Amino acid sequence: MAHEFPVRVYYEDTDLAGIVYYANYLKFIERGRTEWVRELGIDQGALRRDAGIVFAVRAVEADYLRSAKFDDELIVRTALESETGARITVLQSVWRGEEKLFEARVVLVCMNEEGSAARLPADIRAKFSPALH
Repeated sequence: MAHEFPVRVYYEDTDLAGIVYYANYLKFIERGRTEWVRELGIDQGALRRDAGIVFAVRAVEADYLRSAKFDDELIVRTALESETGARITVLQSVWRGEEKLFEARVVLVCMNEEGSAARLPADIRAKFSPALH
């Protein structure tokens, strides 16, 4: 089941024509991912403090389908596609009502504070398992 996060388009999100600037979709989905992880019960600040692990975006494959405009009410949907010990792949999309505007596949890697790959602790990894079903 996909996590849903509401976003309203503000003037600052748009260009002179009132259309959402393309890079802002990445900000919208980042917010959606952050809230999804929080809803799973994962405290990213504590993960960094206690285990020295952070999530970093490794790759994004994005498809811009339609334009969002100033004052639109959007929904960011986030769903787990796959998870391994050190890599998480999520599918994200941005919707205006029933109309899909944007979709992306985002690959996250777990890293230690030195920037090397790190495995997720088992208790954190277990929190992602229900999201696969």
